[in-house]
Amino acid sequence: MSKTSTKSLNTTITTSQPASTPTDSTLKDTATVFNPAKPTIAQDSQADTNQSNPAKASHHRANHNQNRSVTQSSDLTTANATAAMPVSAAPKVGFVSLGCPKALVDSERIITELSRDGYQVASDYEGADLVVVNTCGFIESAVQESLDAIGEAISKNGKVIVTGCLGKEADKIREMHPAVLAVTGAHAYDEVITAVSKHVPKPNSSKDEDYDPKIDLINEAGIKLTPSHYAYLKISEGCNHRCTFCIIPRLRGDLDSRPIDNVMNEALALKNAGVKELLIISQDTSAYGLDLKYKTSFWNGMPLKSKFYDLCQALNGLGIWVRLHYVYPYPHVDKVVELMGEKKLLPYLDIPFQHASHRILKAMKRPAHSENTLARIKAWRDICPDIVIRSTFVVGFPGETEEDFQCLLDWLVEARLDRVGAFTYSEVEGAVANDLPDHVPEEIKKSRYERLMALQQEISAQKLQEKIGKTLMVLVDEIDSDEGIAICRSYADAPEIDGHVYVDDINAGVKVGQFLTVTIDEASEYDLFASYKG
Repeated sequence: MSKTSTKSLNTTITTSQPASTPTDSTLKDTATVFNPAKPTIAQDSQADTNQSNPAKASHHRANHNQNRSVTQSSDLTTANATAAMPVSAAPKVGFVSLGCPKALVDSERIITELSRDGYQVASDYEGADLVVVNTCGFIESAVQESLDAIGEAISKNGKVIVTGCLGKEADKIREMHPAVLAVTGAHAYDEVITAVSKHVPKPNSSKDEDYDPKIDLINEAGIKLTPSHYAYLKISEGCNHRCTFCIIPRLRGDLDSRPIDNVMNEALALKNAGVKELLIISQDTSAYGLDLKYKTSFWNGMPLKSKFYDLCQALNGLGIWVRLHYVYPYPHVDKVVELMGEKKLLPYLDIPFQHASHRILKAMKRPAHSENTLARIKAWRDICPDIVIRSTFVVGFPGETEEDFQCLLDWLVEARLDRVGAFTYSEVEGAVANDLPDHVPEEIKKSRYERLMALQQEISAQKLQEKIGKTLMVLVDEIDSDEGIAICRSYADAPEIDGHVYVDDINAGVKVGQFLTVTIDEASEYDLFASYKG
């Protein structure tokens, strides 16, 4: 293949505001294309058009979009079940999942429970007895996409249940779509199952010849809507912070951590199901267990505290990749970085810095806004020289001056982060920041976004050039048989938001989900190109 710079087809989102965590739900125009028979990570390569246009320099999307259409949800359910689902007259439920990985995990749980009850997942609207739409409601573009998805489901099927973050705005949903059968909020699993069974009664083993409960067919990890070799593990729900641009606490509540034995049971089940990489997610990962007062539980006969550091230690014992997302830069994160330095966790941190100007961070009411983050980053690199840090930033926040923005650019030059995404600020209904003075004109926001991303593109290119000649372990996400290449990720690359490692001249023995040791031959602004000796 031509070793030119590559770029995701779904990365040029420039006017969306971030959620309380750095990589939350900004929606793409269409659902993620995902065929489980040929797992992909939704970053099809193409020649990069950004070299002459820094306005489009955002390869690294500032979010994790996990939108799944009815067809994709059905395909993935079928692909990830442990046995083939027979064709039968069992009731079928269509599923549309919008938003971030936390919403995707909710969708996975609902689909798992429905499948255990004997329902099948429909492959299209017409073949469904009912459609569930799991919505995103954080920013206005996400709200509109969710409302449009509900409308499409109603027009193509007629029987629709709505759940997810936008469910908090039930009146708005019913005003626009009075035909919806039921509306529930985020992570309202039981309510969704109850609503489905009310409108489409569950199969009855004594009456239905084709009754096919999946209890024995679904492994303990449940059905996943990701490729079989990686999975998201949600350790908590909600958030205690009250950032002025964010409404996540209103949508998902305050911090609600899962007991550590519960988390570890799921993690072990995922490993046993063949998962090679766990992506740890929550609204505030480094606050894990605070609401539980770090309660001690027993797992595998050992006492464990429901605490961020203790969880990381326990996950290390599984012997698979563990990647941390949504980590706030609190001082106690230093101890977790020590685990990375000891090669007990992937040396990768997804940190929501959001800005560098203390004045703007204070206006945002960001946690740790007074911390000297540059000093903390330096300390982390002293502890773990290989650490990769990704973050996202808001430009054009109300009151941001040119001086504040220059402070951010200077900070980026010094910080030299590995992965960066950016948003221009936009209002979200119910956010406190809407009422702040001195809103920045749209043309200035756009200009600042372009300047920031052009600068970061240079930094990224420089950092990746330093990897040429090095040996890396990579995980195979996809194989392009026509080109004879494996599309992989290293420890520095989270699925769907970071870059790739393209490996040439692979042999027939290379499979998706396999680890390879490769040598880096070339680098572009965002991706690496490598050779594999077999």
